[in-house]
Amino acid sequence: MSVENEERASRRWWRGPGRGVVGAVVGCFVLGGVLMVVPPDGGDGGGGRAARVVGAAGPGVRRAEALTAAGVPAALPDVVATVREREARVRARPRDHASWAVLGVAYTERARRTGVVADYPQAERALRTSLHLRPSGNADAFEGLTALANARRDFRTAKRWGEEAVRVSPGRWTSYALLIDAYDGLGRYRAARATLDRMLAVNSGPAARARAAQVYWDQGAREDAAAAISDAAASETTAAGPSAEGAAWWARAGELAWERGEAEQSLRYCAAAGGESEADACRGRALAALGRTAEGVRAYRVALSRRPSAQVALRLGELYESLGRAEAAREQYGVVRTLVARSAAAGVNESLVLGALEADHGDPEEAVRVLRAEWERQPSLRVADALGWALHRAGEDGEALGFARRATDRARGGEVRSAAYAYHRGAIERALGLAAPARRHFAEARRLNPYFSVGGGRSA
Repeated sequence: MSVENEERASRRWWRGPGRGVVGAVVGCFVLGGVLMVVPPDGGDGGGGRAARVVGAAGPGVRRAEALTAAGVPAALPDVVATVREREARVRARPRDHASWAVLGVAYTERARRTGVVADYPQAERALRTSLHLRPSGNADAFEGLTALANARRDFRTAKRWGEEAVRVSPGRWTSYALLIDAYDGLGRYRAARATLDRMLAVNSGPAARARAAQVYWDQGAREDAAAAISDAAASETTAAGPSAEGAAWWARAGELAWERGEAEQSLRYCAAAGGESEADACRGRALAALGRTAEGVRAYRVALSRRPSAQVALRLGELYESLGRAEAAREQYGVVRTLVARSAAAGVNESLVLGALEADHGDPEEAVRVLRAEWERQPSLRVADALGWALHRAGEDGEALGFARRATDRARGGEVRSAAYAYHRGAIERALGLAAPARRHFAEARRLNPYFSVGGGRSA
């Protein structure tokens, strides 16, 4: 669908039945034929405070706007203040397309940081309002819609908006960064690499290097990825501690260290992230890998209390299961299902989490159904591995091997070096009586990350 057709579809969406104003957004105005959804007074903290900051944003708000516009994380209090300020701004100036775009981006970032997925529909309404007010050349809205689609894991939509953002504003490096995420989610790794080159030609600063790390990782360049993300984090860290963006990058560095089997290093990086919302989950996995399981459980619980996440809830359930705490594990798997359903209601795609839950702890046939549909939509290596494993768990090993090969063979695009992928392929080969390649892939899994199966409900 072209962007023009998408716009026509979006206008139908605004008029469609059953699409009334929901949640905190209760006011709407039709101005010049354009439907405007205006946040109410008191949204997220009180209309009085918001009204006072119209036209006089404080330094935290200005910093949050600059950072989110630049494609890097901002401190959560600054994001919340930006939401308040821009809600007040669009109430006072409802035709201000730029403020609507900033508000949409801020809603998306608040949802990402807090796990409150109800912010995503609000973000979409704000961004589409901006686009209705300025349909052509609105790079802010195009970027915001790309970021929103990436956050919802709707990478096909993200690709469409990201390509339009690059077209109308080829000098903005953030458009390329968002488009890389979309290509990665669709399994279009060559396009991601080409877009990375274009991005780095525009900007090679810390934020751009942090985005480059995922591309390097997908290419199998594990050390390059580690260096890119840790260098970016270090550049945003002083004796007083990391900035908001530095903390986010330290947490990501911790995740990559764990994937490389460096649990102690992972724990150090996660500790450096300080109060970052993802740092507690990062610490939980590292602590479990080091055998400090009671501490790992506590870290996961803190992570979930601060930011609900189906993925983290699944990890905690599997850790309980590995400790023989079957009842606690079942309860946690129920939490996963609740969070997946809540995400789906807000337009967030949790197919990979649901597929993993069903494959290992529920109905493998249902996992196959969910993941086949995801493969048709977004055929990435992550989906290939997950679908192959689900097919194996459902007893369809012949077909499963094809997907496992897709995820691990360099000739088929599987350049990423993943212990879990190697283990899954080995298990499928063993089930098919292919003893020698199975041993080879089990050994590769242990070499890549001997901790990968800790708390995973299964063992290599």
